[in-house]
Amino acid sequence: MKIRVATRRGPLAIWQTNYVIELLRERQPDVDAEIVEVTTAGDRQADVPIQEIGGKGVFVSDVQAAVLDSRADVAVHSAKDLQSTTVSGLALAAVLERGDPQDCLVGCRLADLPEGATVATGAPRRRAQLAHMRPDLRFVELRGNIDTRLERLGSFDAIVMAKAALDRLGREPEVVDPLPVEEFVPQVGQGAIAVECRADDELKELLVGIEDQATRRAVDAERAFLAELGGDCQTPAGAYAFLSDTLELTGVLATAAGGVERHTEQGEDPHELGSSVARHLLRIVNE
Repeated sequence: MKIRVATRRGPLAIWQTNYVIELLRERQPDVDAEIVEVTTAGDRQADVPIQEIGGKGVFVSDVQAAVLDSRADVAVHSAKDLQSTTVSGLALAAVLERGDPQDCLVGCRLADLPEGATVATGAPRRRAQLAHMRPDLRFVELRGNIDTRLERLGSFDAIVMAKAALDRLGREPEVVDPLPVEEFVPQVGQGAIAVECRADDELKELLVGIEDQATRRAVDAERAFLAELGGDCQTPAGAYAFLSDTLELTGVLATAAGGVERHTEQGEDPHELGSSVARHLLRIVNE
């Protein structure tokens, strides 16, 4: 079976794509996969802040287009890069078992950062939560792939990165300080890999077989949270859900005054849960 798999360029994207191919071959050994590398809008303008390019979708829209116009059959994404609602004509066929969802400081532990330290991150969510924890910190923009950012580590006191990205690429900086999700809420979908195909493609049946249902429910709740906010990756908001006896979701949203509000609920329906947490936070922030 020939499958063309579209992905962003870059070491992490290729790692994730090869992982998806490996899982597919475990289910169907005759899978003959061709990787279709796509340069996205976010990659083409690597020196421009994300919010100036267009926010959510800048790392996935061109990859999705490759599937929609039949240059590829499947698209592999970091789930945190996805739009909060699925693009017309596509199906979110599978969400794989989640890696480490935590953000981490690289280069210096949070407790060891000196007064007025400079932390590099381009994410408003990360800046808002760190500023809430440490109002003395200063922030600068930082973009690029994992290795590019690590190469610039010496220019700042610390940088913020996704722990799953470091783990998947086997990168082991000297100082890595994970920020627990109970204290520092990650981006929607962080640590999860998402696989899309055309909505009418029979490949959906094969792709569903590699899905982790617990992660899917969690990511669905988180995306519903973001959709209710009307937000994207530049909204200073985050959400993390996990499944135990029931589904539990914690959301965080920055206020105009520079504060951070958070709220946790439990529920059975991922979409209702995500929307409910978002509505609660919006009421607080808009009071």
